[in-house]
Amino acid sequence: MPQTAERPGNRLMDRPEYASKQKPLARSPQTTVFDAVSAMSEKNYGSVIVIDDEQKVVGVVTERDVMNKLVGKGLDAKKTLLSDIMTENPRLARETDDLVDWLRIMSNERFRRLPVVDDDGRIKAVFTQGDFVSYTWPDLMYQMRSIATATVTKNWPLFLIGGGVALYSIVMVLVLGAVN
Repeated sequence: MPQTAERPGNRLMDRPEYASKQKPLARSPQTTVFDAVSAMSEKNYGSVIVIDDEQKVVGVVTERDVMNKLVGKGLDAKKTLLSDIMTENPRLARETDDLVDWLRIMSNERFRRLPVVDDDGRIKAVFTQGDFVSYTWPDLMYQMRSIATATVTKNWPLFLIGGGVALYSIVMVLVLGAVN
């Protein structure tokens, strides 16, 4: 289970995109898949959060659920309810949970959408893998720079020899081209 972040800046709610995230699309379990997909299409959302009468998360329906559990089985979207195809009891994050814990869990368990709830279990936001990419991208660039620096420093004599040979070759091509 993810821990509450100990350092400021590591909580889900500390991410810059958290405050500006659009309100999640939420519907009751009795909503038809047709109505939910229409709303998803209108808002360009990839999922709908299924909530009970107290606004607490009871399930999630994603585009993949619609494809595999509805279209793939030949069901009628106007008669099928969200409760029939939803993923029940999805993993839920708290706003104060550690970002890195959820990054690891989502990667290991292979799910792409993470509903974030308040202390009362009511939906506040949905984090996607894309949100986590924005977090990891600067770290990946730093790591690549560190690896490149370490590689060049460790192999500096080889880079000098290779660079010298390349420079000599270029100069010779220019000289021979000028002579002809």
